[in-house]
Amino acid sequence: MAQIVIKNLRKEFGAFTAVQSSSFTIEDGEFFMLLGPSGCGKTTTLRMIAGLELPTAGEIYIDGAEVSQKPASQRDIAFVFQMFALYPHMNVRKNISYPLVSQGMKRDQVRAKVNEVAEILGITSILEKPVGGLSGGDRQRVALGRAIVRDPACFLMDEPLGALDAEFREHMALELRALHDRMRATTVYVTHDQLEAMQMGDKIVVMNHGVVEQFGRPQEIYDWPATTFVARFIGSPAMNLLNFDGMVGNGSAEVTLSDAPIKIPPMISGASGPLTLGVRPEHIRLDDSAPLKARIKAAEYLGTTQIITLDTPHGPVKARIASDQPATIGDTTGLAFDARSITLFDSTGHALISEANQKVLSHG
Repeated sequence: MAQIVIKNLRKEFGAFTAVQSSSFTIEDGEFFMLLGPSGCGKTTTLRMIAGLELPTAGEIYIDGAEVSQKPASQRDIAFVFQMFALYPHMNVRKNISYPLVSQGMKRDQVRAKVNEVAEILGITSILEKPVGGLSGGDRQRVALGRAIVRDPACFLMDEPLGALDAEFREHMALELRALHDRMRATTVYVTHDQLEAMQMGDKIVVMNHGVVEQFGRPQEIYDWPATTFVARFIGSPAMNLLNFDGMVGNGSAEVTLSDAPIKIPPMISGASGPLTLGVRPEHIRLDDSAPLKARIKAAEYLGTTQIITLDTPHGPVKARIASDQPATIGDTTGLAFDARSITLFDSTGHALISEANQKVLSHG
């Protein structure tokens, strides 16, 4: 297994810059997620790690060796694609054994290794079957088997579950994570699905327009987004973002929205002018006595909870409350925020540093 270090990685296609000076470290044995919308640069970054694309600038280290200009064949990686990329004229056993046969491994060793991998993946019963008649889940297991059979330094996966239906995709996500926990193999996984990233990843890099917006553990990114893009992209529903004009100084512990005082975590950095207050739906209470007023616009029942949509002078707000709490459409209520969980953003969309988020934003 291996540590992967990315330093100032950049990729240009003519006048278009797909990846802009990205830097992060994937520790040995981590399940690492590259997350972002289509076109954000995550797959290009993965392909540069794999050696399928050469960077315009920057360095890539795998297990301490600088490999940015080396071909894929010299990087000891295994790549799993979204569309499986199996050989249709071969059965399952031959598909899995192909990398070992290509390396000239002896026949009895190949057979033993394939049997071992098939046992891990639960596909022993289909080893002699043609791949054409397999379900999507079984074909994905075969593709994984072909990747892990030769014990590479790291696994690179480009949306490997994207072709599966929603129910089976969730099942395979659990299987993939369980497989990783058994093997402890360094894994880099590309996805546009934030729920998949939060469910599976040890660490996440969130990318947008070729830029790394934030890097950290799933809970840290959820609790303390570094930018308004991350705040909108992570979470379902997303973080509420309320725009206002004001000033926040070093030591401030309160802001004012529509003449309503709102408690915030004590601040370390400050800003003035157009600002944005971010708060997650679960950190909002409906409280008639709270000074910030809002009108209830809609209610979405989710079993144990309900999502309430409200109109405020600073933009729409969603609150996650208990399903049995009364909330009548058209009524006006007050909004109370958990001050410890508020993030403030400046006019550029970057989070201000508070006593609550300073550790996350300083090491991210």
